[in-house]
Amino acid sequence: MANNKNNRRRFGSVRRLPSGRWQIRYPDPVTGQLRPGEKTYDTKTDAEIALSVLEASIVEDRWTDPDAGKVKFADFADKWLKERKLEATTRERYEGVLRLHIKPTLGGRFVSEITPARVRSWRTGLLESGVGEPTVVKAYQMLRAIMTTAVDDEMIKRNPCRIKGADSYDVPERPTLSVREVYAVADAIQPQWRALVLLTAFTTLRLGELAALRRRHVDLDARLLWVRRNQAELSDGTLIDKAPKSKAGYRPVAFPADIVPALVHHLDRHAAKGQDGHFFVGPRGGRLRRSNFRDDWIAATSSAGVSPEAHFHDLRHTGNNLAARNGASTRELTTRMGHSTTRAALIYQHMNSDRDREIADRMGEAVRRELGEQDPPEASGTPVARPD
Repeated sequence: MANNKNNRRRFGSVRRLPSGRWQIRYPDPVTGQLRPGEKTYDTKTDAEIALSVLEASIVEDRWTDPDAGKVKFADFADKWLKERKLEATTRERYEGVLRLHIKPTLGGRFVSEITPARVRSWRTGLLESGVGEPTVVKAYQMLRAIMTTAVDDEMIKRNPCRIKGADSYDVPERPTLSVREVYAVADAIQPQWRALVLLTAFTTLRLGELAALRRRHVDLDARLLWVRRNQAELSDGTLIDKAPKSKAGYRPVAFPADIVPALVHHLDRHAAKGQDGHFFVGPRGGRLRRSNFRDDWIAATSSAGVSPEAHFHDLRHTGNNLAARNGASTRELTTRMGHSTTRAALIYQHMNSDRDREIADRMGEAVRRELGEQDPPEASGTPVARPD
């Protein structure tokens, strides 16, 4: 009888505690030493079943060390962030999300204590406290990424971030300006920003790309510019000149002949000198920043009768819509905007510059139709740009 009992219990053991409840003990898969189970049980049978289930999880390599997750979330999150290769602006943004929206609620808990219920409560608390939905989505995405690493590190068995739809939100439709409104704002704004307004609307470049643009990157005869760098600004005002995020960011972009005279005038009066000089500069000749023209933009839109809801970035949205309405395919729009493709290989190919120029020409035709003009103005004395 004793031998049979020993055979049945060749893995671990079951014992009764002074409280009358039952506890299991099992050999640690790493050290081989007996360790107690995390729970106790009402009956001996319940304990033996739990021991059998635990044995199966170890044999099938599904066991997770209960102590592995006993690490403060704040410490684990800091380590997670430190080990990531991130651009300075992205790292700063992540640090802010952690500090402001995740650590205050979850930072003091063990990683293993962050359950689905606590995640739901944390997210609900952010929304109820007035944190904007886009920020809550970003915080949730970051928490889920951190907890995915905890799963990979075998600290927990399953990611507790399982709220359906919490990782996305409906982006409200941004306003677009009509061609007449674009020109009305360009005419109303301070002269040194006129070319900035027009070039943004009809090339859909990001402000950072325009701020990094040099004279040698713009070919007015060919009506092409080359995007090679991107300027980013940290919260402390530090400016960083960096490469685009992906291969798609390196691209030629064509623009309509209709804005060439404005660009020529800008080069003569407002751009930095020399082929390596910045195409756009601040009021005192320094680097272009959004703060340089924010007040001028607000004043110009008001003077032009444009909705006060219109942001400078909406010029990019305006240009993309104009290109789409005038025949640009999804692939052509994606390339023009500098976005990566969604294919697994992420192989980027520039579209033919002649085709891009045709798109720009149709945009120019639409501009002239709305302005009641016949022919595009002629350019003269224009510098020739070259890619790096």
